Amino acid sequence: MFCKTTLITVALALLSSATPILRDEPAPVAGIRVPLQKRGSLKTADGVFSYEKAVREIVKLQNKHRQNLLNIQANLGVEGLPLGAEIKALATLPVSLLNSVLGSRGAVPLTDQDSDLEWTGPIAIGTPGRNYTIDFDTGSADLWVPGSTCTTCGNHTLYDPAASSTGAKQNGSFSIQYGDGSTASGAVFTDTGIHRRGIAVPGQVFAAVANESSKPFFINAIEQGAAPEGVFAFKLDQAGSELFVGGTNPDLYTGDIEFHNLSSQAGFWQIGGASVSVGGTETASEFETIIDSGSTIITAPTAAAKAFWAKVPEATVYDEDQGLWALPCDKIPDVAFSWGGNTWTVKAEDINAGQIEAGSDTCVGAIAGADLGLGNNTWLLGDTFMKSVYTVFSVDRKAIGFASLA
Repeated sequence: MFCKTTLITVALALLSSATPILRDEPAPVAGIRVPLQKRGSLKTADGVFSYEKAVREIVKLQNKHRQNLLNIQANLGVEGLPLGAEIKALATLPVSLLNSVLGSRGAVPLTDQDSDLEWTGPIAIGTPGRNYTIDFDTGSADLWVPGSTCTTCGNHTLYDPAASSTGAKQNGSFSIQYGDGSTASGAVFTDTGIHRRGIAVPGQVFAAVANESSKPFFINAIEQGAAPEGVFAFKLDQAGSELFVGGTNPDLYTGDIEFHNLSSQAGFWQIGGASVSVGGTETASEFETIIDSGSTIITAPTAAAKAFWAKVPEATVYDEDQGLWALPCDKIPDVAFSWGGNTWTVKAEDINAGQIEAGSDTCVGAIAGADLGLGNNTWLLGDTFMKSVYTVFSVDRKAIGFASLA
């Protein structure tokens, strides 16, 4: 997996609310802009759906949230798991894809897989600081980077604790197994983490599978007074994508930010009371949603995905095992989500994951059905949704907000 971090995934004592909170925004704060770029796509250069990348994305997503649930259970006990959650067996690639990677990956300190689909940006670690490319993932609590002993990390910057005056090795180690048979393992360190030379956090734990007892970067930044505001926000698009740390960037959105209180105390960026419509007709309501910047597609529970696609004219099953559907390329419907306030429409170009083959009139839809173990009423909205809105994650308000893109 590519080196990744989340800014916050932590158990919080929160109230549930599906009612939007419309507020005038304060004067712009001195936050930090982190330009982002997309690594890869589910479409090839000629617009054809990449089945292999999509399956890898689905398996990665299943195992990421499996690990999240394992972390929650380890720290909070079974009673701390979200309602209806179930820790599933490790998801694996189909044999047809697994055979293509066996022998090319093994147990190394970190493994970079070129099929990852992530929004990445720079972070500096150490004193003096060295730059690393990080996946900013709101659906995971991991922060790890390639270690100095990594032999398969290509041109990525390797972390050498001996080269940092603030680096310190901690007790323990980490090890992760992925669905293609590869593993990642390494030691645990603390060091100073810096976002764009603007927010410095001494003593940040990293290079480990983080759990709720090791505070993520953004929580540490707030507690140490390094972040001007307990807020971060994403704009994800083909160009001009950015993460804004310590506030919002008013140049990137218009109107009010519609906030919804978090509905989960289990450590997810989760809001409830959601509904989804196709062509203006509601197809499901009163479900939970996790907003996950580390996911490409929208993932619904298997039964919910089947019910959704049953409402889409001419939609057919493309791959039942992977929960994928296909539909005519020229009949991509308007798909919209609401949490009781505004209706947020997903761009048709983002619902279209690509042609099933070059020149085909049939395309694959970017809403899949999969059982992630998060409960049978929880949808996961990745950047297929986030590319259509300005998304704000507020620790201060314990809420997620949406606004129209400028």
